[in-house]
Amino acid sequence: PCTGIESGDDLWMSRYILNRVCEKHDVTVSLEPKPVPGDWNGAGCHTNYSTKAMREKGGFDKAIIPAIDKLEKKHAEHIAVYGKDNEKRLTGKHETQSIDKFSWGVAHRGASVRVGNQTASDGFGYLEDRRPASNMDPYVVTSKIFQTTCLE
Repeated sequence: PCTGIESGDDLWMSRYILNRVCEKHDVTVSLEPKPVPGDWNGAGCHTNYSTKAMREKGGFDKAIIPAIDKLEKKHAEHIAVYGKDNEKRLTGKHETQSIDKFSWGVAHRGASVRVGNQTASDGFGYLEDRRPASNMDPYVVTSKIFQTTCLE
């Protein structure tokens, strides 16, 4: 796993490389959550997250479920920092939950937060916050998730 701000650094470097490669080949890049209007799911930046306690035996019940409960209580605060124009993507259609609702589930690709089958069956692992938009600031998103799940 990445620690601290490493995941944010990696994403910004990846975005930089993507832009330089596309520039070289005369291709335009957009990080907008819905760069082309229409009946499709758009572009998100699903964020996989875990703490040491989540990755240890029993972590599903002891750490993951309580973290999800905290995320649900702070849903509006998270949505506010999860990227511009995210309401165009989080419509409740196309494997997304509506922007004004929170849900979670095991292997549920239409939920706000998804827990993988392997995590549920092992009883430890990680959660996937499916709400952040493709244009999100990774430092803001990861710090908000950490703040909510570990500091509050």
